[in-house]
Amino acid sequence: MMSRSLFLLLLKLLVVVPFVAADGMIEVFKWKQMDYYNRGDGSASRRPDPSGSRGKRNVTTSRDIPVGIGTRNSIADNNTDSYIPYNNVPMGATHFRGRLFVTMPRRRVGIPSTLNYIDMRRDGAKRTPMLYAYPNFELNQFNNSARNLVSVYRTTVDACYRLWFIDTGMLEYPNNRQQIRRPSIWIVDLLTDRVIKRFDIPESIVDTGRGLASLTIDVPSETQCGQAHAYIPDLVNSRLYVYRLADDGMWSFEHNYFRFDPLGGDLHIGGQSFRWDDGIFSTTLGPQQGDGSRDVYFHAMASNNEFVVSNRVLQMESNAARSDHGNDFRVVGSRGQNKQSTMHAYDPRTGVIFYSEIQTNGVGCWNINKPFSPANHGIVDSNAETMIYPSDLTIDEAGTIWVMTNSMPIFIYSTLDSNVFNFRIWKQDVNEAKRNTICE
Repeated sequence: MMSRSLFLLLLKLLVVVPFVAADGMIEVFKWKQMDYYNRGDGSASRRPDPSGSRGKRNVTTSRDIPVGIGTRNSIADNNTDSYIPYNNVPMGATHFRGRLFVTMPRRRVGIPSTLNYIDMRRDGAKRTPMLYAYPNFELNQFNNSARNLVSVYRTTVDACYRLWFIDTGMLEYPNNRQQIRRPSIWIVDLLTDRVIKRFDIPESIVDTGRGLASLTIDVPSETQCGQAHAYIPDLVNSRLYVYRLADDGMWSFEHNYFRFDPLGGDLHIGGQSFRWDDGIFSTTLGPQQGDGSRDVYFHAMASNNEFVVSNRVLQMESNAARSDHGNDFRVVGSRGQNKQSTMHAYDPRTGVIFYSEIQTNGVGCWNINKPFSPANHGIVDSNAETMIYPSDLTIDEAGTIWVMTNSMPIFIYSTLDSNVFNFRIWKQDVNEAKRNTICE
């Protein structure tokens, strides 16, 4: 006969187990320093060289004005020093069917390729995999051709299996920042790995590419791929650009809601204290409404607030010329103090927007069916030691969240310790991520 104590223990387990919290984000990969299958130098290894990155003086960030506009022939560094491990800091992570795309913006010399991927089938079991250049190594050599890639921050995949990204066209080397070609919109067919579109952004829209760090793609349906629109935040000029694929039309919106919040710019991350003024940084699409429209949620990075506008407003070019937008752009609310966010993404399966929080070093969530108040924002995961500065968050077609954490403030304002793990990629199923949070 079962003892009373054993019976009570089993009963307790039955009651507790359904309410056990989820595991948060799952660490997939981690690196002390990044490495590549093709470094372009023909050697097996290189000595780390943290050039231009030590100390707090003469720091160049994404908010600084470039030195000037140059041509590729005027660049002192011709990428012959093709691999300096310390200078390679990953920024974006996007997954599509067994390939995890990892971007490496050229903020320093010594970066072999700016657009890369991890072959999950070959290297998915490795804790520290090397990167393949995408779509090939040659296209990533900016000095070999005026048509090659220069610097990419983040990527996204649309409903038509196409990889979209902005090439800023800028080399962000300290004390030698140069715009060597026009910023451009790229589209790659992921089923064939063929570049199907490169569109140079007109100078009448934006002078340089220094604030073009992300984009969101709005496709009406999988059968209307040619009707796609791209929403491109400009974190420096506090503008939102709209690109229409059908005819390469492009226009610019300006609004006070795109600007940073002066009360939200003081940041304390990874032991560093600093002040940033990044404006509109991330956009994400809400669910399709009955009339076919979708809300576009957006926020500045140096802010705790969220805003929204209908895609019908953005897609009408004549609206961009209006000086008074009326109530087209609306305040959603505040996430609460110290809830500044880089990227966010809406998941249609759960009705939840997941977002990366830079001051709490983690991932938060909000169910759009609940009021937008601090009490209705949940914590998926947070770790001040292992999740320093979540720079990107994307959700793939299978409903898996992917997050990049890259210790960027330490790289900018201090010195990364190459003996510890500085960069990590995390993942989690959307249903598991919201489990036992206020976002359910």
